[in-house]
Amino acid sequence: MMTKIAIGGDHAGYEYKGIIIDLLENMDKEVKDFGAYSSDSVDYPDFAHPVSSAVEEGEFDLGVLICGSANGVAITANKHAGIRAAICWNTELAALARQHNNANIVCLPARFIESELAKEIVKTFLDTEFEGGRHERRVSKISC
Repeated sequence: MMTKIAIGGDHAGYEYKGIIIDLLENMDKEVKDFGAYSSDSVDYPDFAHPVSSAVEEGEFDLGVLICGSANGVAITANKHAGIRAAICWNTELAALARQHNNANIVCLPARFIESELAKEIVKTFLDTEFEGGRHERRVSKISC
């Protein structure tokens, strides 16, 4: 079954979003772009909420959110009870976010990482499985 990925970001993430969409499509992932659709200034919650809802409701398996620092999209995404969004600026963090936290959205800080690293982070995030075990107990305590 093809993995379905929801992606979105604000104006600061617009360029990287296109790069990541190309990567995902080349990896044979089904991708839906939730915007932004240009580099014109926009408000990140307008894109983070729809991506988060789509993942939370099970329409998509995982999500990618991109903004300048990744903080805004991560804070917004994590307001959704079924979302575990992780800010990742290297591949080790991406792997740990999946292995230990069962993160379902990766948040990329476009102003602080190079595009090639962003692609490696996304690949690592998608290729890493949740370990479960002792981590399952911890993850089950996250939601309020």
